[in-house]
Amino acid sequence: MSIIWTIIIGFVAGAIAKLITPGRNEPSGFIMTTLLGVAGAFFMTFVGQSLGWYREDERAGLIGAVAGAVIVLVIWGAFQRRSRG
Repeated sequence: MSIIWTIIIGFVAGAIAKLITPGRNEPSGFIMTTLLGVAGAFFMTFVGQSLGWYREDERAGLIGAVAGAVIVLVIWGAFQRRSRG
């Protein structure tokens, strides 16, 4: 059940992050949106545990996953612009 829950939260977080972050060069499609949200959740879990926001057994929730997905999208956009021009 944990993997299914991660995929659901990842998709929702990725979709919200795509709505928050404007841009044409963002990944599209169900799978890429889900991977974006999951990557954001893992990123914010790592950052949160490093900064002491989360214990070792805690993971980032929906808000943390959205924040992480927005950061991943901004980084994605920076690399897309750099590779094109």
